[in-house]
Amino acid sequence: MNILSRWFHHRHARLIALTLLVLVIPLGLRTALGWTTPLGYLSDLAIGSLLIVLLHRRPLWLALPVLLVWGIFTLATAELVSAVGRMPSAADLNYLVDPQFMEKSTSGSFAQPWLAVILVLGLLAWLTTQWTARATPAPRLPRLAWSAPLLLLVAHWGAQHLMPSDADEWRLFNLPHHLLAGAVGDVQTRAEDWLQGDVVETPPQMAGLTQLDLDGQKQLAAPGRARNVLIVALEGIPGAYVQANRQALHSAYQENLMPNLSRWAERGMNTPDYVLHSHQTIRGLYAMLCGDYDKLDNGTPKGVEMLTQHERNQACLPAQLHKNGFTTHYLQGAGLRFMAKDKIMPHIGFDTTLGLDWFTNANYLDFPWGKDDKAFFEGALDYVGQLKAEKKPWMLTLLTVGTHQPYSAPQAYLDRYDTPKQAAVGYLDDALGQFLDGLEKQGVLKDTLVVITSDESHGIDGVRLASSWGFNLVLAPEQAQLPHLNAGVYGHVDLSASILDYFDFPVPSVLSGRSLFRDYTTGREIMSFTNGKLRYHDGQGTYTECDFQQRCRYYQSPGFIADRATLTGQYGGQRARQISARAEGLDRTLLSSALNLRYQFGSPNIIPLHAQIKDDWADNLIGAQYLEMPKGTQTRVRLTVKAVDTQQTTYIQLKAKEFEQEVQLGLPAEMQVTADQPLTLDFSFDNPESRKAFSFHLLGYGLGAVEVSDFTVITQTPGQEDILDDAIDESIAHAEASS
Repeated sequence: MNILSRWFHHRHARLIALTLLVLVIPLGLRTALGWTTPLGYLSDLAIGSLLIVLLHRRPLWLALPVLLVWGIFTLATAELVSAVGRMPSAADLNYLVDPQFMEKSTSGSFAQPWLAVILVLGLLAWLTTQWTARATPAPRLPRLAWSAPLLLLVAHWGAQHLMPSDADEWRLFNLPHHLLAGAVGDVQTRAEDWLQGDVVETPPQMAGLTQLDLDGQKQLAAPGRARNVLIVALEGIPGAYVQANRQALHSAYQENLMPNLSRWAERGMNTPDYVLHSHQTIRGLYAMLCGDYDKLDNGTPKGVEMLTQHERNQACLPAQLHKNGFTTHYLQGAGLRFMAKDKIMPHIGFDTTLGLDWFTNANYLDFPWGKDDKAFFEGALDYVGQLKAEKKPWMLTLLTVGTHQPYSAPQAYLDRYDTPKQAAVGYLDDALGQFLDGLEKQGVLKDTLVVITSDESHGIDGVRLASSWGFNLVLAPEQAQLPHLNAGVYGHVDLSASILDYFDFPVPSVLSGRSLFRDYTTGREIMSFTNGKLRYHDGQGTYTECDFQQRCRYYQSPGFIADRATLTGQYGGQRARQISARAEGLDRTLLSSALNLRYQFGSPNIIPLHAQIKDDWADNLIGAQYLEMPKGTQTRVRLTVKAVDTQQTTYIQLKAKEFEQEVQLGLPAEMQVTADQPLTLDFSFDNPESRKAFSFHLLGYGLGAVEVSDFTVITQTPGQEDILDDAIDESIAHAEASS
């Protein structure tokens, strides 16, 4: 105790404690979390040293609030990265005063409780030294100490510009540095614009991104012989997991997590340079099934927007195959209401849309999203057998969920692999291998065009562009006529046109992209938005990547996906805005504006409830997720929830989240619903700033079931209440008529 007391009274105790808190602890936490990149450590050193020179010898009333905010930033970064795989942004700062910000979005608890404990202990140690050593003058820092933060920040900036990294942003920056760099980037862009003067910006050329290109040489001399179409979308699987792709692109990544998929890839046509255009399942499904880019930002998914359209949806692949005599089916291993797939899939042409409720076979393990992959593929194989027995051409799209966070796998797989994520991938691979073997035994592969791909990529640490690297494996009856490796750059936007072209069916001109079943002698333009970076290839050997600082770097790269590329230069200002303008043009191919849109997420379906709410996302009763609300608008919501069982009482909660962080709507925390007293709400809220990734979570628990007959969301300019009321009545009538 005497030694400890001496230390706390030491004249350097306050400086040592502050250094321990803002410098040593962050470096240790970065190592413990696995965010180990040189630039990340450099960022922590820069901000830590800046805090030391700014706060040492400052009064407690000034230093303590700064350190509290810094601690919240540190904890918020770890929590949000753990929950949804991204750093907090400037738009999240409003929620730092909300306790919900510190909660993991899917579980309501800290994902890294030990991190919070360490930060609190470090802060308490610093406070103790402030008190015990208050009578002892703290030593001054040498003047050279003030140059350390500046030199470290300049070194970080120089390294980023000379040796740009494709690593996740949280591996390269801590949150204060990330916000500072973004602000500097804004100032730099404005300065460049001012120096250039009044420059009239011309609209970008969009034809290379939006046009249908069927000018290539056909690989098949006659229309495809397949009678059926099977599309298998594997949740989150990157193209690097396929050995043929790794070898073709000379990838340094050599871990063989999916040997069964790679074994089947040796028998089919692979497209190594295959681009995934965005994150989120609903966006990937829309791109592949409707031949159009989804939003290259966090705006309302186009699948949701398409619910307001009754023409463009007829050009989607399921509708086109139905028109040509196929029965069309969609089956996934999770509930359908999340992201409104219960409404979107029938709208784009699926005759039958089925989710978790269809399965009667038991799970092999408990998984919060639904069916584990082995149980899912066993059910899917039975479903294929039923379709085969009907003697009609069919199209079936399957979506797995087992490799979605949180990653689950049987204990035997967890023991075999280093991480739960790898174990889940291995479990999927075995289940997929058994499924494909089963298809072959049933004779399905003899008359079915099979396309195996992924909805998005969960990325791979240290692998360049892994977040945009997808795969496309084709198994066709005429496999001998198709190349083993398909040259050229393709992506999800090409899949609909490709399958229609395979059968020699007419391809609607509103579809975008090329055909995977044709050879092209020229390059093509293509875009992607993943991990916060906007990526564009001009088809002429130049790949460009623009980051959150509105700075673009361009590389010499023959294709899009490559293990390495040669940095040619960088720019901002008008040239950078041209890249953004292309993305904005693609965002508006379906609707020209996010204003005055009317969405109806209610339905007459009966929804069974759980005894307790386990997950805000998986237990959601409606599909109103990731909506966009323009600046200066007002959003009005009207909902009606009815209890089905006259003998039971159920309880309803309505939450809203923006970028996965809770937004207060001023509603009661819990509302009671009975058959005699349905819940009816009608409320509005203003949008003083643009909102994106805004999600409603309607949650219920108790015995029995409910019917959400109305959940209408309309965002409009203020003062249009009469128009809104008419629109709501019209949307309800249309929903009832459709049912």
